[in-house]
Amino acid sequence: MLDCAFERTYWMQGIEHVAGIDEAGRGPLAGPVVAAAVVMPREVWIHGVDDSKKLSAVRREELFDVISECALAVGVGIVHHTIIDEINIYRATMKAMADAVAQLTPVPGRLLIDGPRYHDSSIPFTAIVDGDAKCFSIAAASIIAKVTRDRLMVEYDRLFPDYGFAKHKGYGTREHLDAIRTHGPCSIHRRSFSMPTKNDTGGYEHTQ
Repeated sequence: MLDCAFERTYWMQGIEHVAGIDEAGRGPLAGPVVAAAVVMPREVWIHGVDDSKKLSAVRREELFDVISECALAVGVGIVHHTIIDEINIYRATMKAMADAVAQLTPVPGRLLIDGPRYHDSSIPFTAIVDGDAKCFSIAAASIIAKVTRDRLMVEYDRLFPDYGFAKHKGYGTREHLDAIRTHGPCSIHRRSFSMPTKNDTGGYEHTQ
């Protein structure tokens, strides 16, 4: 069960506001990458918060509302497919995280980042590999990021109904790959990621 052990380390040092940061959407072939930053009140814990990948869509939606209501601050950064193609998915992810942090008021004194690295050094940070499975604030951010992105992909499904975005959210499922082979990529597909063609029978590879 997740607790606030990582946050407590910094609260005990006198840092009142600690933010967890995570992203959703690095791997898909289409749509944006979304990052969220969440600052929770000291010692506030929400039952059920966990790595968003471990939760059902219904449970994520429920927790999204609870987290949004309880948090001192929530920031969301969205970097769309055109920018991903321009600067690559890694830099786009770093930008989404920095954009999310920039929205936080109050400004946190420490960032807890999911993953091995982070580039914005204006606020001290700690990078935690698999942080969404270890750290409460990062797990909360993972839920905000995932639900935000999933909602965007459902909207895109209405605009581009041939691809099944509402179901697979842009990831490279067999259904999605078959749709690209049949219809070609649509305007929200990431052109910097390799796309299947009508002659392909296999999967795909990232070019970045």
